[in-house]
Amino acid sequence: MNTRMNNPVLTLPGAMDALAALGAAGTQGGLPKATIDLVHLRASQINGCSVCVDMHSRGAKQAGESDERLFSVAAWRDAPYFSQAERAALALTEAVTRLSDEADPVPDEVFDEAALGGLLLQIATINVWNRLNVATRQMSGEWTARWAG
Repeated sequence: MNTRMNNPVLTLPGAMDALAALGAAGTQGGLPKATIDLVHLRASQINGCSVCVDMHSRGAKQAGESDERLFSVAAWRDAPYFSQAERAALALTEAVTRLSDEADPVPDEVFDEAALGGLLLQIATINVWNRLNVATRQMSGEWTARWAG
């Protein structure tokens, strides 16, 4: 597979700054970084975004995430490694990523308004990145090399 084109965030003025700002705003809700990492990884798995699966699993691993949890994200419902709040975040991630599949998977009492707002912004942001990368056929090795250097 070849890259179709440059990712628009690299060629259109202000696009990278806008997505970075949206992602940064999503961290203000008080969610643990580990939960955000799991959300990014799960949405990227659903969307088939190799760039983001590669990037977010590596980043989570570098931040201290265990292999067991990373390997089990796709099967989180049947894995014993996730807290109730993480399970709720993963359920909401799947529902927001697959909008027509499920009506309301997470009870309101799991997250306060700030945490839920931050989680929704994180899910929206990773879905934008996934769609841009998949639509433009970005290659995970190319992105990894670009951001590592």
